[in-house]
Amino acid sequence: MRLEYGFELSNVEVPRFSVEAVEGIGKLFTLATLVLNVLDAKPSVEIVFHGLNPEDPEAKIEAFKEIIGASSATGELNYELGTGGRVAGSSSSFRWVTLSR
Repeated sequence: MRLEYGFELSNVEVPRFSVEAVEGIGKLFTLATLVLNVLDAKPSVEIVFHGLNPEDPEAKIEAFKEIIGASSATGELNYELGTGGRVAGSSSSFRWVTLSR
């Protein structure tokens, strides 16, 4: 399903993003650049990483950290791991992460 909508970043206290289960590494590069740009305007963002097995979210988080950490614009980022687990009745696993400067 595709849902399109618009909103103003200034109207959102904490921007939130997701990394879909079947997305590849390209999505992580796109997300890293988006997050760095948003962190120039907002103090924090939340991201939910999810996958089709329990190892997927953690592997995506580590890849994301590696990608975003290579930027000269990164500065000091704080990663706070949030809630994670499995979605009942499905094979999906997830982990929330909050990034802040």
